[in-house]
This record gives sequence, C-alpha cells and structure tokens, in this order.
Amino acid sequence: MVYKNLLLRFISSILFLVIYINISLFKFDYVFYLIILIYIFVIIEILVYFIKYKIIPLIYVFISFIFFILNDFNETIFISFNLFLFSIITFDTFSYLIGKLIGKNQLIKVSPNKTVEGFFGGFIISLILSIFLLYYFEIKITFNLIVFILLIISSGFFGDILQSYFKRKNNIKNSSKLIPGHGGVFDRFDSFLFSIIFYSISINFLL
Repeated sequence: MVYKNLLLRFISSILFLVIYINISLFKFDYVFYLIILIYIFVIIEILVYFIKYKIIPLIYVFISFIFFILNDFNETIFISFNLFLFSIITFDTFSYLIGKLIGKNQLIKVSPNKTVEGFFGGFIISLILSIFLLYYFEIKITFNLIVFILLIISSGFFGDILQSYFKRKNNIKNSSKLIPGHGGVFDRFDSFLFSIIFYSISINFLL
C-alpha cells in the first residue's frame, strides 16, 4: 500500500510539474491564474468536505490569498518563485519518502504520520538540493538566500501541520480524493498556502 501511494504521488506530482513548467516557460505570468485555480479548488473542498470549523480554514486561505496576490508575476520573480516552489516540493517529497521508509519516531500528535526522521531528512535534502540548484544556475549563494530557503522550508512544514489540525478538528483524513495518492488539493498545497505568506514578505527584505 505504501509503495502504491508513492507511485500515485509520483505520477500526480510529475503531471502537475509538467503542466507548471510548460505554463511558466510559455508565459510566466500565467502561473498566477494556475494558482488562482488552486485556491478555488481549496475553498470548494473546505466548503464541501469540512463539516464543521469551516470559518477559520476559510479565513486562513483568504489571508494566504491576499499575500499571494501581492506578488507581481513577471519575469523578475521567476527565479525566486521557482526556488520557493522547488524548496517546498523537495521538502514535502523527501520528508514523506523518508518518513514512510525509515520513520519510527512520531514528531507531533496533530499529524501522527509525521516522523522525526522524515522531518530532518526532508529538511536537509531540500536545503542541499536548493543550494545545488542555485549553484547549477550560477546564482550567487548569499547568507540572505540561505535564510530565505530555511524560512520557506520551515513555513512549509508549519503549513502542513496547520492543515492537519484543520482536518483533525473535522474528523477527516483527506480534504478530498481529487488527486490520486495525495488526497485533495488542500492536502497537496498545504505547505504552499502557509509559506507563500513568508515568501511574499521575505522577497522584500531578503532578496
């Protein structure tokens, strides 16, 4: 079952990445509309599947959306936004993978499947891969950039935990069954919804 879910997560992740890469390379500002669509799906999931305690998750998503639209999606933020996405995707992917394969010690009660091994493994690998990405594209690695990556990874983790709390309060395992291997759109983009707040703030102070 674990390997079946891993395969489904891998296939659906690759599909999304292909869509995202094609849109961003064709016209980067179209990414704005793709993410708007994601917010719409998240709101629909909350309204349909969250039986109670809908208001707070909706307010949270609204706040996230406000910070998202503060960003001007033009070529000038292409690198920083893709670094942001790369960091949270690699953290989410490797923390899940390592946690499923070798995770033994529960990290937090709100999300029973989160393990200490998965968290630290995902954090370290995401940091290393993000630095390698900067090096590969010959982007100067500065202290501010490292702080930016650490902030994004950390906020992505808290976004995951916050969404787990919302689900726990509503007695549901997944926000929906829309994405095979992932659950719902809210499940897949929980890290993004929280970390976009810190991204929007930090690009004005760190980058």
